[in-house]
Amino acid sequence: MLRNTHALVSSALFTTVLFTGLFSAQAFATEPAATGLGQSWPSTADVSTSPHYHVYVFARDGVRYIQVNDLAGTVRGAVAMADNEVLVLPVGVDAPKVTVSSASTATPKTTGYAENVYSDGVNRITAAPASNGTVQLTVVPALLGCPYHDPSDCTGNVISQIGN
Repeated sequence: MLRNTHALVSSALFTTVLFTGLFSAQAFATEPAATGLGQSWPSTADVSTSPHYHVYVFARDGVRYIQVNDLAGTVRGAVAMADNEVLVLPVGVDAPKVTVSSASTATPKTTGYAENVYSDGVNRITAAPASNGTVQLTVVPALLGCPYHDPSDCTGNVISQIGN
């Protein structure tokens, strides 16, 4: 009888430790990385909403850093976000083309299609490739009043044809 009780306690303890480990690992997996900004293939999850780009989120000291890479791993640009402020970082080949918009700002003046590549419920990042190979990255409030004219623009796919 004592052996059966010992086996039962050991089994329950093993199950508890196993589930605790699984849930802890899952919690760690959802936390943004603290290092890797600027790397082509950082060791963190790709959170892109587009099949055409990779987006990585990093966090440190209350600041979130969001980096956009193309499919080849080239870092296109990055921004830092904290306390409803967005700062463009000097990171990536298209860093000079990264802009911050707002719901009241007119549609960016770029030729081509702007595609949602990231959304966190507060901010959205769009990417619009240009004919010269550069990419215009624009940070806008996500779905807050949907700043574009057509409500279908807020679906998370190609949002608009921009420029003339």
